[in-house]
Amino acid sequence: MTDFIISHTSRQVESDLPRQVECEVSAMAMSQMAITVSGMKIGTSVRLAGFLAKKSRMSMYLVLHVNKLDII
Repeated sequence: MTDFIISHTSRQVESDLPRQVECEVSAMAMSQMAITVSGMKIGTSVRLAGFLAKKSRMSMYLVLHVNKLDII
């Protein structure tokens, strides 16, 4: 298992107004995906897919569980 942080930056439109979006999201990868993530350089641009789940049973913090990764 590998825990990591995703930094996201994009421009979105909300109510017909442009908006700059920046955030950091906690993520984790398991098995072969963890090996792939561990070998990547910081700052690599990726497209990720997965699901959100609580960090632990009693936690209210969300973590993205990555199950697909494409380097872009």
